[in-house]
Amino acid sequence: MMESTPTHQEIACQQVLVDDASVFSIQWSVFPAMIMEGFSPENLLERYLAFIRDCTLSIIRPLVLITGVEFRLLGTNWSLINFLPPEAVPDSVTLRICGGLLVQPGQSNRSEFRLGLEPVPGGVRVSLRLSEFCPLLLGGTPPSTFLYWLYRLDTGRHTSPANRAFPGSALPKNDRVLGGSSGREYIRMRRPASVML
Repeated sequence: MMESTPTHQEIACQQVLVDDASVFSIQWSVFPAMIMEGFSPENLLERYLAFIRDCTLSIIRPLVLITGVEFRLLGTNWSLINFLPPEAVPDSVTLRICGGLLVQPGQSNRSEFRLGLEPVPGGVRVSLRLSEFCPLLLGGTPPSTFLYWLYRLDTGRHTSPANRAFPGSALPKNDRVLGGSSGREYIRMRRPASVML
């Protein structure tokens, strides 16, 4: 009996508001090893930066500088998030957050953003992880109930969808088609109920 071709690419995601009012978020998807052959964390970072620009219709423009990476607002020098230069190892690339308009003052040096490629049974796991991020919208430790709910609503509707969708968009266009000759891509999101913001 022949194996059926998958009709979707599942993306798993978890997001947690930690007791210290920092945010932990991770998204991942597993792809066949043959598709990922020769793919590096640096390739993944390039794709992520292009994806952010595309999915925000160029309103957010990632800018790579000698000093790091900045997510600038269209037509301005305002940087929403600043990162130190990428630190690459064989299975991941990490950018440490060092400032920006969306980051709480004095809390930027603890945050990190990591893109990973990890061999797992059944293929290669592509992941995106944000840890110890202290968004300005939360206001401080602990955040007020109002700011907590405002952040939760804003993140759920605007910020996180881009990061949740990225693992399914990490591959070259010709490798992203799943499910036959229709040329359509199907992505199903799975959010474990045990860990949610």
